[in-house]
Amino acid sequence: MRGGLIQLDMFSPGIANARRRGSAVVRLHASFFLFAFTAAQSLLIAQTQPPASFIRAQSNLVVVDVTVTDQHRNPIRGLSPSDFTILEDGRAQTIKNFEPHSTDDAAHLTALPHLAPGAFTNRTVAPANGALNVLVLDKLNTPMKDQSFVVQQLKDYLKAMRPGTRVAIFGLTTQLRLLLGFTSDPALLMAFLDGKKGLPGASSLLNDAVAGDGPGSENAVSDQLADVLGNSPDGAQMLANLQQFEAEQQSFQLQLRARYTLDAFNELARFLERLPGRKNVLWFSGSFPISILPDGDLQNPFAVVADSEDEFRETTDLLARSQAAVYPIDARGLMVAPMTNASNDGSKYGRNPGAYGKDLGKFFQQTADEHGTMQQMAEATGGTAYVNTNGLKEAAASAIDAGSNYYTLSYSPTNTQWKGEYRKIEVKVEKPGLTLAYRRGYYADDADVPLRHGQPASSAAPALPAYNPLRAAMLHGGPDPTQIVFEATVQPLSKDVESAVATGNQANSKVAGPFRRYRVHYSVSPRDLTCATDADKVHHCQIEFLVYVYDADGLLENVQGNGVNAALDDNRFTAFLNNRFAYNQQISVPVKGESFLRVGVADMASERVGALELPVAAVAKLPVAEATAAGTPPEKQ
Repeated sequence: MRGGLIQLDMFSPGIANARRRGSAVVRLHASFFLFAFTAAQSLLIAQTQPPASFIRAQSNLVVVDVTVTDQHRNPIRGLSPSDFTILEDGRAQTIKNFEPHSTDDAAHLTALPHLAPGAFTNRTVAPANGALNVLVLDKLNTPMKDQSFVVQQLKDYLKAMRPGTRVAIFGLTTQLRLLLGFTSDPALLMAFLDGKKGLPGASSLLNDAVAGDGPGSENAVSDQLADVLGNSPDGAQMLANLQQFEAEQQSFQLQLRARYTLDAFNELARFLERLPGRKNVLWFSGSFPISILPDGDLQNPFAVVADSEDEFRETTDLLARSQAAVYPIDARGLMVAPMTNASNDGSKYGRNPGAYGKDLGKFFQQTADEHGTMQQMAEATGGTAYVNTNGLKEAAASAIDAGSNYYTLSYSPTNTQWKGEYRKIEVKVEKPGLTLAYRRGYYADDADVPLRHGQPASSAAPALPAYNPLRAAMLHGGPDPTQIVFEATVQPLSKDVESAVATGNQANSKVAGPFRRYRVHYSVSPRDLTCATDADKVHHCQIEFLVYVYDADGLLENVQGNGVNAALDDNRFTAFLNNRFAYNQQISVPVKGESFLRVGVADMASERVGALELPVAAVAKLPVAEATAAGTPPEKQ
């Protein structure tokens, strides 16, 4: 540094170009690039590896989120560590850490400032440690007639949603899809639900059993042909064959739905595990039974038998260790038996009076199995199931309220032998009339032997990567971290399209043009940065600016990353702290399809991060920005 000038050193965040600025910086860059071109492309795409289901022994700490509610499901606040007793396999454990979480923490929040078109900020009214809420709109297991009712009930809930509540929306058909990333803006959520483009269509597996045409209906082909076939021996045999075929087909479709659903929740758990803190997953569904029992009315009662219990347990365990509590909400509301429906003329029961009682029993058994699955999912992950209610809005409000007011307990198990056994957790509060919800146990696997339960060693799955702040910050659809609060103005640089990406961009080789170029202009408060001071009293600030381009399915399409080293003397550093730090980048976005920009700022010294996400459609029609070189230092702008 000469003459008191600011020395700006521009660098690329690539591994090959990374300078040795300390082990923490090099480690962060390496994790960034490994993430960018391997993990990020498969965030919401079907995983090729089986899910691991274990707790790392090296951490030697078990974390349990506990919600405490009264008989009206109202959360109980103000409890202390002495109010709780926690047991593992019946043995009392010492609570090492205790942290209450309450929506009262958001009482002081203020409104966001008004921003010009194209300007965005990660400043939020959401509390920093508040729970994340995930709405899963299940169109794979929910009757068509109930799907629109779910959306309307969610709109009613949003009208009275508590400020600062962070919500993301996922859709499930035959695969899981992120529809809207985490936001605390009710207007944005309402606009999404009002639109028809973003919501997924019905699944092709939405069959008769889901649509309410199961036991007791007269919509099956075998029921419609019963009168035609008559009572002859040949007709009876043909009818029995047809009923067997229908039952086996229905069982197969049910097994497919179970597999797709469990795969989706595995993906969701892996997505959420990369994010810190508690997550409340509100699953609006018609549900499905995890076991299909023999049907004594069929020629071959056991041909329809199926069991997804092992996969179900692995999924719920993965959700639990991701701090994701599932709140299943039966989207069908209060149901009546199909045989009492006015659309049935009763001819089936006229021919066979005993069929009424059998169908009624099957209906109640099927409903009990479906609700049982919901109850199991909730109990295993620390949530609560809501069934037999038409008040879906009230159920959503109750689930989010309970899941946002909770206590985090952690303990080091007295049993230090890690042999992969399942350990039961029990939490008690010595006050009458209270209901506790928490995960009920975990698998104590050795960290060096990450086995998938029920599978041989050859199929062992690797552990999920350790939490990394930069990877989590740049996750498509993730919440906006606010350790560094900044503004980003995004505008198109030209109305023209290009066949190649901008200089410095590192595009996915599978993504084809044409592209349109955008400018991202950052404005950062230096007071959020950590600048080390050397022996010569020179302050060194290291900042990284990142832009990821994702498509609607979470595929990483393009990346631009640049860093700045600033060396300042005392006078310049004082001036630096009292002004905004500005920076420019250029990023190319595919013209075809729907894309999202994930914009981030990282302080390399402290590993503090800030990020925000916006749909490219929100800026595509803005006026063209004045041409400014990418990476232009602030004193040359």
